Amino acid sequence: MAAGYNTISMGTGRKEFHPKKPRPDLEDYIKEAGQAVLKVIGGAEKVDETVFGNFIASRFNNQGHIAGFAPYIDEGLRYKPSVRVEGACGTGALALITGIRSILAETAEVALVVGVEVQNSVKAIYGADILAAAGWAKERKTGHAYFFPGKFSDRSKAYAEKFGPEKPRAAMAKWYENAITNARLCPTAQEYHNTTEDLIACGIDKPNPKGFVDSLNFFDCSKVSDGASAIAILSEEGLKRCGISKKDAVEIIGFGQAEEDITRPPADPTKLSTTRVAIQKAFESAGVTKDQIGTVECHDCFTIAGIMAIEAMGLAEYGKGPDFVLEGNTTREGIIPFNTTGGLIGWGHPTGATGVHQAVTIWEQLTGKAGEAQINLKPEKPYGLSINMGGDDISVISVVYKKAE
Repeated sequence: MAAGYNTISMGTGRKEFHPKKPRPDLEDYIKEAGQAVLKVIGGAEKVDETVFGNFIASRFNNQGHIAGFAPYIDEGLRYKPSVRVEGACGTGALALITGIRSILAETAEVALVVGVEVQNSVKAIYGADILAAAGWAKERKTGHAYFFPGKFSDRSKAYAEKFGPEKPRAAMAKWYENAITNARLCPTAQEYHNTTEDLIACGIDKPNPKGFVDSLNFFDCSKVSDGASAIAILSEEGLKRCGISKKDAVEIIGFGQAEEDITRPPADPTKLSTTRVAIQKAFESAGVTKDQIGTVECHDCFTIAGIMAIEAMGLAEYGKGPDFVLEGNTTREGIIPFNTTGGLIGWGHPTGATGVHQAVTIWEQLTGKAGEAQINLKPEKPYGLSINMGGDDISVISVVYKKAE
């Protein structure tokens, strides 16, 4: 992968955002991200196919048939293959592995992957109803008005009941602090302009069941975001075609995908079982272990999801995820920095773009292109890992990366 690009993750918190003023539309984000990648790889003539990741523009924007926007990015993509994939909040990484599979199948040498979502088109409560489509539709009427916050509130509540409430709540506050601290280093992040001094005080704020959900506060949740991310996936022949040096690329050395039954509730709400399987598949595919991973882009749609992902990855024993976070292990100076540009909570969560944004962030870190957000990777930990989750631990895609040589 090479030539990654992120638009601004637009939404509340950005100085440019105003709910009553015109903002970029779906096609504007697609064109900005797509053209930025094409500029680096030498133009649309270098591309064999385009893959779009978009969850639900048909409801947020009354727009389907997203694959048809490829020629809108550039006339040079006219008549070339284009496809749109969907896997709820895991859509972005699903688009990535769709492009990867085309390269591995030798049906393409260069694939342009664009993830996009524009969600600030409706009020929050209506948006929550739209996003509930990532769950089982027959549960919608009995679910919380804020459907997915309700789902992960239930997980948080079960976790607190099993392991005690104090450490998980403190760790969730620490996770929020880390997310905003990292987002402040990334100019495209939704929380880039956040100037709150006491972030822990926000994160530790007691949930208000009457105003929101039982076991999460607003700061535990990723925000409603608009944006797009794009990256090129290339074979070695594709690198030559585009004139890109390996030093400017990352190699995909393994990936794993796992699916759970969307109609069934989690067997144990205190565990992300599908996430664990996807990560282990990725490790086995890549031939690496957790101890070789230098940085992680984790799907922290909610703070509790980040803590559970640490346990799913095997970094901490079951029930010890909060301790791992509170010890500072996931900070940018810690033993394994997580979400170095803020993750879903700090950078933002334009659902169809999130998995692509994760790949762009890993690419930036491994090639030294992360600017102020750059971390120092240890030679014994040269790999990056992304974890992109769709729905309530239903569709999960994990990818292992290393700097190309």
